[in-house]
Amino acid sequence: MERLEFTILRNLVHNEEYSRKVVPFIQPEYFDNRVEKVIYEELTKFLVKYNSGITKEALAIEVESRTDLTGDEIGTARDIISNIHDGVVEHQWMLDSTEKWCRDRAIYLALMDSIQIADGQDDKRNRDAIPSILSDALAVSFDNNIGHDYLQDYEARYESYHRQENLIPFDLDYFNKITKGGLPNKTLNIALAGTGVGKSLFMCHVASSVLLQGKNVLYVTMEMAEEKIAERIDANLLNVPIGDLVELPKLMFENKVTNLGKKTQGTLIIKEYPTASAHSGHFRALLNELALKKSFRPDIIFIDYLNICASERYRGNGSVNSYSYIKAIAEELRGLAVEANVPIVSATQTTRSGYGSSDVELTDTSESFGLPATADLMFALISTEELESLGQILVKQLKNRYNDLNMNKRFVVGIDRAKMRLYDCEQTAQEDILDNGKEEEYNFNEDKPKKSFEGFKF
Repeated sequence: MERLEFTILRNLVHNEEYSRKVVPFIQPEYFDNRVEKVIYEELTKFLVKYNSGITKEALAIEVESRTDLTGDEIGTARDIISNIHDGVVEHQWMLDSTEKWCRDRAIYLALMDSIQIADGQDDKRNRDAIPSILSDALAVSFDNNIGHDYLQDYEARYESYHRQENLIPFDLDYFNKITKGGLPNKTLNIALAGTGVGKSLFMCHVASSVLLQGKNVLYVTMEMAEEKIAERIDANLLNVPIGDLVELPKLMFENKVTNLGKKTQGTLIIKEYPTASAHSGHFRALLNELALKKSFRPDIIFIDYLNICASERYRGNGSVNSYSYIKAIAEELRGLAVEANVPIVSATQTTRSGYGSSDVELTDTSESFGLPATADLMFALISTEELESLGQILVKQLKNRYNDLNMNKRFVVGIDRAKMRLYDCEQTAQEDILDNGKEEEYNFNEDKPKKSFEGFKF
């Protein structure tokens, strides 16, 4: 079986694209074998000097001209170079494997250095240097973006203005209006609501609509069992009240699901974790496992819900205040969204004060104001007895990086709790909602109309 180090050297010779990507990050000392280290040094010197890849013949000449190699080492080098044959290796796998190898080698060498420093065997560095050494090793990554050159990179910038962004659209008009067409990748989007108002219903509905678009959906649940989430999605997609699902004959149920499968090319995966047991590291491992076992890569991820996630950064929150803990979870989820290149949709609870207040604000975010600071889109779902009687739920924007927050700040959507669905309301329903981004008309000789939200359930 070919060693990874040799595979790296082989691809450095035969794959210039790969070489230019990884050479800035591979240090010669990462190679345990001295001869392989020398070969790598000559490879990189040639690349830097001539701005071109090196041939096997030129590599052999450069290595044999080294005066610091023994006769045996030159013989070993000849054998290695002669066996550097051209072969197709999956590019992304090669990049990922090399990145992991670099990080592992960097960490190992950092630990060795740290031990030497701790034992007083390093004359130039003291123990204060150890945290920085370890931190640098852990930060090894193939992100070689050194920034946007404003004057030189104008073409790419201009193209970005006219490039159609890859969005995940809603099947709800007003949500598309406030997001300018849907959710972009690499974003964190949060619904704020109290118990029973509709956080999970909202996420199940959007997950269902995205599946019907032919996209892949990953739904992570930590509040309800997988079967309960699947039941809600059944009610939505099969157009059957949730209480009547149990009455469906097996054949009819099977036919409905089969017909549904013919309408979409997408896949929906529902994964359950115990409450407060899973963090972004678990979700990342799940993504890797799904890619390996089912060739499944999601277009969007739902996390139900944020407050009952764990933090990868703080493995036990006993010594950490709730602000830092919830903010860490939000940052980790947004980091996962960036890494996976998908939008993540989640939810959070209101504070106790939010349950009894006449309106919902960012300050009503449960446990942490750091959460809205991290989210790209955040909105409240609000219910009243009157709205429930009309089959409606009020949506209030709290934060929006996609559009003007004051446009359509409040709007209503229809809600069918039996079928776990949301739907667009008639425009007349929106006209009764205050604070929708338009100034209200009133007589200055009269008192300005008061905005009241008495009776809201949060």
